[in-house]
Amino acid sequence: MSLPQPLRRRLSSFSRTVFTDSRRTGPQYPGDRPDSEMLSSLPLQMSLYFNVYFFPFWWLSTVVMLQLKYSFLSDYYKFILVTIMILASLIEVIRLYLGYMGNLQEKVPELAGFWLLTLLLQLPIILFLLFNEGLKIQPLERAVHIIFALFLTFQVIAAFVTLKRMVNKLATHFRLNEFDQLEEHPMPYFYSLDKEERAVSMAGRGPD
Repeated sequence: MSLPQPLRRRLSSFSRTVFTDSRRTGPQYPGDRPDSEMLSSLPLQMSLYFNVYFFPFWWLSTVVMLQLKYSFLSDYYKFILVTIMILASLIEVIRLYLGYMGNLQEKVPELAGFWLLTLLLQLPIILFLLFNEGLKIQPLERAVHIIFALFLTFQVIAAFVTLKRMVNKLATHFRLNEFDQLEEHPMPYFYSLDKEERAVSMAGRGPD
């Protein structure tokens, strides 16, 4: 199972725009080949691993607390909490899948999708559950929400750093391929064109 191609292209374009280091123009030294560099993040993978085991505990704790306080909530908050639980569960399954695929297999679109889901959807949802006192937050809920928020915050930072490394590796690899092609297949046309341009420039100046 992989992302649809139109979505992959959009995420790849987004990643190149956001995560490319414009100050880095190439390898730091001639022998620097990005193919031999391992870019998967061990801290990010460990965080995802523990997140997989923590999420069922978070879900069960939140559902039990919701059931206990459900009758004390207003209809407005009842609807919001039920909707949030459904959305958070679906998002988390997709998010963790993209995180595993993107990090372990060094796939930029998947990891970019994981980063966006974490930053724009899952983290705001957890912060809403953590800080909205109208939800009648219980101590157990507050504890599990804090742990989940810490997981998400760390993953946002770790995924951002990993994406920058991956995108810069791809950019460097692309430039190296261009250099190799120029070395293997020199193009005298450009040299002759350059000479013609210089000649036209000199003729345009005229005699001093």
